[in-house]
Amino acid sequence: MVMSTNEDLLYYQPDIFDFGIEDYQTEHERAREDILRRLRAEWFQSARQLNGTSLYNKQIELLDMRQFVEMDVDRLDEAQFTRCAVYLCLADYILPQHTKWNAPGAEDKFQIMMKHYKSKYDEEFSAILRDGVRYDWDEDSTFEDHEIHPINYSGRMFR
Repeated sequence: MVMSTNEDLLYYQPDIFDFGIEDYQTEHERAREDILRRLRAEWFQSARQLNGTSLYNKQIELLDMRQFVEMDVDRLDEAQFTRCAVYLCLADYILPQHTKWNAPGAEDKFQIMMKHYKSKYDEEFSAILRDGVRYDWDEDSTFEDHEIHPINYSGRMFR
């Protein structure tokens, strides 16, 4: 599964297929893996501890506690990350293929776009963390309010 598609790219960069490459499937997959790695590092550990505590306090006895060890990507609402994935895909994987890698100060349009989309990616990822990552902790195929855990500006989880 990927978080973004070639069609998503066209929405943000309509001329992306005018430069000689017809498909970016591999680049979408790489961007997804990078986002998942960053989520595991910056969000999941805190969310796991918070959600494990809140579920324990609600006395849900049949819950398999193994779900708190590693993030299960099938429980994540990947659609929440489409814009983020497009920005990362463009900045780190697609646009570098098109640049001539000019010297600093003599950047071509692709290098300028790379910086722009990298900045947009960082902003979008932070916005998602502040808004709350949707993760189906109880595997009921819905994202309820208690399953959406935002991180505030100081990097701490809150409910």
